[in-house]
Amino acid sequence: MELRDIEIILTLADELHFGRTAERLHISAARVSQVVKTQERRIGAALFERTSRSVRLTPIGRRLTEGLRQGQDAINAAVAEARAAARGVSGTLTLGVMGALGHELRAHIGHFGKLYPECEVRLQEIHFSDPYGPLRRGEVDVLVLWLPVDEPDVTVGPVVLTEGRVLAVWAGHELSGHTDVSLEDLAGRTVIDVGPEVPREWGAAMVPTRTPSGRAIPRGPRVRTFHEVLTQVAARAVITPLNAHVLRYYRHPGVEFLPIRDAPPTEWTLVWRTTSETAQIRAFAEAARAFGVRSAG
Repeated sequence: MELRDIEIILTLADELHFGRTAERLHISAARVSQVVKTQERRIGAALFERTSRSVRLTPIGRRLTEGLRQGQDAINAAVAEARAAARGVSGTLTLGVMGALGHELRAHIGHFGKLYPECEVRLQEIHFSDPYGPLRRGEVDVLVLWLPVDEPDVTVGPVVLTEGRVLAVWAGHELSGHTDVSLEDLAGRTVIDVGPEVPREWGAAMVPTRTPSGRAIPRGPRVRTFHEVLTQVAARAVITPLNAHVLRYYRHPGVEFLPIRDAPPTEWTLVWRTTSETAQIRAFAEAARAFGVRSAG
């Protein structure tokens, strides 16, 4: 079977529509039909059930496409490895992540490792109180930060993770025990101060100064690390929004986490210094974009 025929069969298996398949591959619908009929004659069985209203894979067609897809993946991986060797993608790429987020990126890192086995990804923890410092000091090559990112000297790459948000409150707080809460519940309640080192728009995306209706949200003690945040909440000094992956990785005596039903999703993206872009960074970003966005937690 020709590679082009394999591409047509697999695209039709995805689209289940001759017209959309033809449009996606920039060929005619007649060409798609011809390829299917040729392969069905060669195999001796129908690959697709076709009616005037729908297209479905037959059991034999499903087995064939699964095998073809494995072969196509192997071919693509071999080509990617050859490209990596040609471009010299090797050595170590240092990825700056916050806390347990590195575990959430294990699938992305594993995918990159298959494509570029000569390049090792090393994780280094960073803190929200100094998000860009390690990057600008050359301690890491790429950061994983939540949007928005608006820094003139950095490039914003693909989004890799997305998740919801929760509100951390102390046990016995008046909101404690609620099924969920609203951003409006922050009005008049003291939240953490992330400090002047954190860009205003970036910090405000997680800990806003006002509710959606415009009511003020007062600031409390300044914190520099995530564990300081939990300590201040447990001490009944503040409540604060956090990313929902804390439900999986962090528990603290005297702290409860309540889903925030109307908070926008957090989008985690790759960020690197524009002037320091390397073949390693480009390859990692390309691999992450191809792998797609995953849900954290």
